[in-house]
Amino acid sequence: MTAESSEYAVELQFKVQTYDIDFAGIVSNQVYIRWLEDLRLELLDTYAPLDQQLADGLVPVLLSTEISYKRALRLFDRPQGRIWMVNVSRVRWTLEAAISNDGVVAATARHVCAFVDTATLRPRAVPRAFRERFERSG
Repeated sequence: MTAESSEYAVELQFKVQTYDIDFAGIVSNQVYIRWLEDLRLELLDTYAPLDQQLADGLVPVLLSTEISYKRALRLFDRPQGRIWMVNVSRVRWTLEAAISNDGVVAATARHVCAFVDTATLRPRAVPRAFRERFERSG
């Protein structure tokens, strides 16, 4: 599934802060990870609110992140982030994201996520309602 075809996607505009840049004036790699977390939480807040997940005894966890840096971002850039669901299986779900500036992709990323039981801290199956909601988009 592509970003353009995903029914379940969210976008956020970011502002590069002075504390986001390194000594060369380039946005630090760790900032992209923070922006990806902001995007992932926005997607969950929009389509599967965290408060409901916690009430159900679940917490989403990040299993892995892959990121490819394509272009440097600088202090006065206004990057736009977009994240979307690409796959939901019985236990895992996968998101892809892109961070762009003026329509030019600066980074792409892939998150693999799962749910953990808040009482046991053991993995749990993706809730049926969550799985069914996002499977419809594929």
